[in-house]
Amino acid sequence: MAIEDTREKILIVANKLFSRFGFHKTSMDEIAKIARKAKGSLYYHFASKEELFKEVVAKEIDNLKLNLSIIVNDKDLKANEKIKQYLIKRMEILHNASNYHETLKADFFEHFDFIDDLRKELDDWEKAQIKKIIEQGIEENIFKKQNANMDVILDVFIMVLKGLEIPFFLQDKYDELHPYFDDLLLILIKGLSK
Repeated sequence: MAIEDTREKILIVANKLFSRFGFHKTSMDEIAKIARKAKGSLYYHFASKEELFKEVVAKEIDNLKLNLSIIVNDKDLKANEKIKQYLIKRMEILHNASNYHETLKADFFEHFDFIDDLRKELDDWEKAQIKKIIEQGIEENIFKKQNANMDVILDVFIMVLKGLEIPFFLQDKYDELHPYFDDLLLILIKGLSK
């Protein structure tokens, strides 16, 4: 088996185990056993359990970015529809990103500082995507030109999104609240609209 195949197999197994048992209750020994790899093979590819978990979370974030990029770059969508689809797709994908949820839990109990750079990079990436949508909406005369500093608006937008993650994913209210997404999005979109 090629080195890259081994690495991918380890990531797949680690993703399943971290998703099921969480970061702290998953051991490198267990990952090696389930992956049918020597423990040394894990450490050849990943220096630590933290590095392996970070890579698993990075894959979830990459999946999120890939799917959201499709929406942001869709030339046929108007900005108001684009922002709506972006927010719905974001929550839908994160709903299934159980290792990302683990990082949210950690914020309350103990901080996973080894993934701070991933989260910061995601925030910066999302701000750039939302800015593109807002600027498109201003060009289309759908959204009003904002009086406030755009960076402040984007920071607040990200804070609102992150604020929704707690009830949706940690309090397991996604299915209960999902039917009300349209109403919530209407509030956000009206704040931008002319």
